[in-house]
Amino acid sequence: MKNSRRQFMILSAAGACTLALNGKVQAQAMVSESDPQAKALKYVAVTPDASKNCANCALYQGKAGAAAGGCSLFGAKQVAANGWCSAWAKK
Repeated sequence: MKNSRRQFMILSAAGACTLALNGKVQAQAMVSESDPQAKALKYVAVTPDASKNCANCALYQGKAGAAAGGCSLFGAKQVAANGWCSAWAKK
């Protein structure tokens, strides 16, 4: 089967969109407190101590004021800005 240039361009655009959307969906996955790594680090989505939370941790990669953001400990998963874990380190 011989593909035309038009088919190639359509398939290329569809593939690029799929990759872009896949990365966005994965980046938005939240860490669950029942996740094995979260359990090992004693992660909680709402900290009992307001002065120590993910938003003011050195490992937090989210934007200031955001409800959630990335953490270098949890890969592509996001943590709650008001969360906490035993690896907390002052920013």
